[in-house]
Parts: sequence; structure tokens; C-alpha cells
Amino acid sequence: MTSPTPVPVHLARGGVSLVLGRDDAGVPVVLHWGAALGDLDDAALSAVAAARTPGVSRSSYDAPRLTGIVPDASRGFSGTPALTGHRVGGTATAATPSLVDWDVRVDDDPVGDATATLTALDAEAGWAVQLVLVLDEAGLLHSRTSVTNAAEGDLHLGSVLAALPVGAHATELLDLTGRWCKERTPQRHPWVQGTHRRDGRRGRTGHDATLVMVAGTPGFTFGTGEVWAVHTAWSGNHTTYAERTPEGECLLGGGELLSPGEVVLGPGETYLSPTLLGSWSPAGLDPMSHRFHAHLRSVTPLSRSERPVIANSWEAVYFDHSLARIAELADAAASVGVERFVLDDGWFLGRRDDTAGLGDWAVDPEVWPEGLGPLVDHVTGAGLQFGLWVEPEMVNLDSRTAREHPERVLRGRAAVPPPWRHQQVLDLQDEGAYADLRTSLLALLDELDVAYLKWDHNRDLTDVTHDGRPAVHGQTLAAYRLLDELRAAHPEVEIESCSSGGGRVDAEILRRTDRIWPSDTIDPLERQHLQRWTSLLVPPELMGSHVGGATSHTTGRTHALRYRAATALLHWFGIEWDMSRLDEAALAELADWIDLHKRIRPLIGSGTLVHPDHADPAVVVTGVVAPDRSEACYVVATVAATATQHPAPLRLTGLDPDSTYRLVEELPPTAGGADLTHGWSASGAVLSGRLLATTGVALPVLDPEEARVLRVVATWAAPWPAAGGVLG
Repeated sequence: MTSPTPVPVHLARGGVSLVLGRDDAGVPVVLHWGAALGDLDDAALSAVAAARTPGVSRSSYDAPRLTGIVPDASRGFSGTPALTGHRVGGTATAATPSLVDWDVRVDDDPVGDATATLTALDAEAGWAVQLVLVLDEAGLLHSRTSVTNAAEGDLHLGSVLAALPVGAHATELLDLTGRWCKERTPQRHPWVQGTHRRDGRRGRTGHDATLVMVAGTPGFTFGTGEVWAVHTAWSGNHTTYAERTPEGECLLGGGELLSPGEVVLGPGETYLSPTLLGSWSPAGLDPMSHRFHAHLRSVTPLSRSERPVIANSWEAVYFDHSLARIAELADAAASVGVERFVLDDGWFLGRRDDTAGLGDWAVDPEVWPEGLGPLVDHVTGAGLQFGLWVEPEMVNLDSRTAREHPERVLRGRAAVPPPWRHQQVLDLQDEGAYADLRTSLLALLDELDVAYLKWDHNRDLTDVTHDGRPAVHGQTLAAYRLLDELRAAHPEVEIESCSSGGGRVDAEILRRTDRIWPSDTIDPLERQHLQRWTSLLVPPELMGSHVGGATSHTTGRTHALRYRAATALLHWFGIEWDMSRLDEAALAELADWIDLHKRIRPLIGSGTLVHPDHADPAVVVTGVVAPDRSEACYVVATVAATATQHPAPLRLTGLDPDSTYRLVEELPPTAGGADLTHGWSASGAVLSGRLLATTGVALPVLDPEEARVLRVVATWAAPWPAAGGVLG
């Protein structure tokens, strides 16, 4: 047992400092979170605390007031309180918690993360609270709160939020919104006094959810400006907010969004909040996202540098299943270098369209009279891994499950909620429903050689209760439990989080899954935008990106293969296209792109993602730089109907300024048999990293909705494998 730690205390990791102090009443406060402060002795820390003590204005509290680490109204805080609730029964007299007798203990071993554990009790209100702050090696701050009912009677929780102070000079906000096939659309505005709050009440993370709430200095970009950001790591109802009070507090916060009566603690029972993740950057959005990326790479179950190239059957055949047809697709996939084949929706009992079958996870004998075994054997015999689509948390009313157990359909009243894609939600808090579902999924994994599950979730949770209480909290925990138990039984199986595309993308689901499907649209023009903004949280190798047919299934737009493939190149690459109908030239071109991806994918899975800012808004640049900065790959794409023919020079960021690099173009386009290369791209230009980042290089003439792939390799580094060579 560690001893209480004197405060102020200074935690430092990854170029970030966190300073904790106390106010005059002994309540812990965050005195600084942001730029590294260097070595501070006790006198310097005390000076920081003294410098941060505010004055007392007229018509205000009589003593200086600092906002505690758990903001509460009982101490004069006028903004959003972190803890709210009420008690039913018992003898406790206070309603609003006011935490005293704080104990602070710090584990600051130089190796690993730095952790501060803060505990307090309000005996009068019956609240016992523990707050754990972890500053990890990458400089990402983790905040998690637990509340225990420390009195008689039931404690009905209203909110358990975390809030982190940021610099008052961060006067601009960025968050994300969206809809199906338009996920993660940025919106920016001044951070004025009041609360900017983004609530998600969809029962899942939501297509319109903001992955992050960012506060920064005016005009911050991917490469400039000081920024702070938070992410609420939770897959159910949640809130994320930015708050600027009249007293001068500037806070970013978030937590689970609880409905009245949803979490009720009996005496001695404890609620553990989701984790609020906080990231600071001195130089724009890219370094901010790198801290999130390091965390997700460390916790993703099967984290590794190389992800197999996937072919998915959905946009090739939809529900038109037969062994011969699907085997034909798998053979075509193998011929171009695909490594994993995924059978999408339509394989299970009664599933001829999207109106029936969900909930009955047995192979349909009418379509697959010998089961899926012959298909799995064919796919694996062709040298491919086999993957399967499932949607375990959902049920169709036209299913054996719903007909035999109508009580297992999650609802809030006698009538079922409005249908969404003809489906309802399976009540995973019903132990019979959970047990049957778990048994069915384990039977599939036990019987078949399945390497991968595409785990879908195609509707919001609307008006749902379990045993008379709002059900989203319990449903979310039950989904986590199901994923955890399947992983324990089959740790080798990878799982993709798909939720009608990008409806469930958050750091907590990625603790249990190996990639996310950011959107149901694979239109590359839409993908250029939404992948860019999804990457504020998610590293590229955890983000599925597929090459579809020439004309997009979701938008009707038509694009050349170059644009579609380059858009997917720096992510978890896949194909969702009927390759069995392609001619030899198209197959050869696709194979070249797959080969290029394989040559650079070790870099994608371990490298640093960058988004060099460009003066022309029609030009979007995405790059991945090796950890040792020996090499990098950049995709330059135009995203406007009318692109600048001679855009401004491109400054390539992320490189070592003191190294010399050779710059070439990969797979340059051709016309009339001639390469359409730029002046430097045929033989390669040799420039220092400093010149590439400051003066930049001229781009080739770019048509609307076109893409080019630039490669740089340090002159001291080993060259990339030639075409046809595969790393790993």
C-alpha cells in the first residue's frame, strides 16, 4: 500500500506535463495539463500553485476559488457538475455530493505510465468516489471515475462525468458530426462563453457522434496551433462537451449519458464510468492524434503491423448466394493477391433479403445444403483465410427466435419500436437470449475455420427498457461481455466493428475489435474526407478501406481505379467488387495496387500518420512516415469537381530535416502508352527533409478527382522491395 503523496505533484510523459495541486480546503485541482514543464522542484511546484490562485471579485465568494478535479456546485462551480444523483431511502441528508478528505497517491515509476489515484468521501451524502488519472508513455491522459454508494438506501445516479482544464487561449472548437455514408464531417466555431455539448442518445456511438472535441488556438490546422482534445470511450449513450464559464474556467469533458433510473446503486455497490481520453499537441491535429493512435495500437487485441488484404462479397453478389458463385469470387480474389475472403450477409436461415432471419444463426440448408464447410475448404484451399458476416445484437420479427421468444425483442412498451432495416434489437440482458446467442456463435467458430468476423449493428436503440429500467447501459455492457467471452474462447479470430458503417466507432469498442468499418460508402471521394477525420482517433491500419466497382453503390459517382485504389492504399486494404467479371487488364492493374499495398503495409501498421496542409482546398494529402523516418508514402488526391491544374507546391511533413531523401512516384498514370510523370518523378529528385518540408515540391498536373502516390526513401536506408516483392 502506497503512502499519501504530498501535492503539488508533477507527472510527465511523452512531452506532456500534468500538475496536481490543492485548493485552500485541500481539494485536488489540475493546475496544468499541456506542454512539458521540465524538471520542477518543490519550490517551483509551489510557485505554480500560487500563480494559479485567482483573485476575489466583488459580488462573489469571499475566498479565492479553484475548480476541483471533480467540479461540483457545492463549492461554487457554476458550470456542469461532474456528479449528480439522488437518494431514495436511508438517512443521508445531503443531495449534492461535496467531496472532502481527499487522499492522493501517485505511482510515478520512470518506466511505464504515471498514475495518480485520488479518493474522497462525502459521508453526509453517502458518496465514495475514486478518480484514477493515468498519463501514459505517449502523453495521453486517461481519466476514470468510480462511485460507491456509502450509505443506506438506493443511490440513483444522474451523471458521472470527467472534466479536464485547457488553456484559456484555446478559443476555437472543432467537433465532428454526420449521417449514414457521410460520417465524421467537421464543424468549427468560436469557443464562446457557455456549454457546447454533443449528446449521443442512439444506444450506439452513432453516425453523428463526435469522435473528439478539440479546443485550439485560432486557425489551428493538422500541422499548426496548440490544441487539446478529449474522447469519450464508450459505445452507448454518451456526452462530450466544451465549457467556458463566466469565472474563466475552460473545460473539456465527457462521460456516459444516463437516463433517469438507469443506474441505481444499492448500499456498497459501485459504478465505474467510461474512460475520458485527453490529448494535447503543440503543433496541430496530427501530433494530437498520434497519442490516440499509440493507445489504440497498444490495446487492440491482435495488434500487428500487417493486416491481410480482404475481399468482401457484399457489393459483388448481395444476397445472391451459391457455392459455385461464391467460389468463383474467391478464385478471382486469390488471382490478384487477396489474402482473406469474407462471406457477407445472406448465408443463414431464411435470409434471402433483409426482412428475415436475423437471430437464427444457423446455415440455411436451402442455399447451402452441405453447410459452409465446402466453401470454407475451397477458400482455404485457394490459400485464403475465411471470414464471415454476423449481426448478433439484432433480430428480425420474421425469425424463429422472435416467433418462439417474443419477450427477447428489446422494447420499452408492449409495441415494438419503429422498424429500422426491418429489424429490432435482441435483449442481451435476457440471460436466455444471451446464452442461446453465445452458444450459436461458438458453434460456428468451433465448427468452421473462421479467421474473421465482420460484426454488424444496423440500427439505433429506440425506446428500450429491461425490467422496467432504461436498457442502453446494460445492453452495452452485455455486448462487451459477449465479445470478451468469444475472444476468450477463440483468441485467434479477428473482429471488425461495423455498425451500418461507422455507427459504432470509439476507443472502447476497439479494445475488443481489430478494426472499424468507417462507413458503408466506399465512394473514394467521400472516403477521402471521412477517413481523414476518422483518423483523428483511429490509426490507419485499424480502418477498413475497400476498392469498389467503378460506379459507387451508395452515391452513383464513377471513378477510375487509380482514384479508388489510392484512397484505400494507406489503410486496411480490401476489395468489394465483382472481380470475377473483370478482364485481364483490369485484374492486372488491381493486382499492381495490391502488390504496392503489401510492400508498404509494414510502414502503415507502425508508422506515423500525417496530413500535410496544402493551400488549395481541392488537394488532400495523406502520408505515413516510418518510425525512424527512413521512408514515407504520401497519397495526393483532388476532392473537388474542378481542381487547380497547377496547384501550389506540396510540403511533405514528418521527415527528418537532416536526412536526404529520394522522391519518386509509384504507379504513375499512363496515356497512349506513355508515363504521365512529373519532372522529378521519372528518375527521382534528391532533397533534404528540411527542404521537402519548407520549400516543398511541385505537383503533377492533377485532374478533378485524381490521385497520385509519392514515395520518399532516405539515401542511407535500404530501398523498398521492387514490384512483386512482399515484406513479411
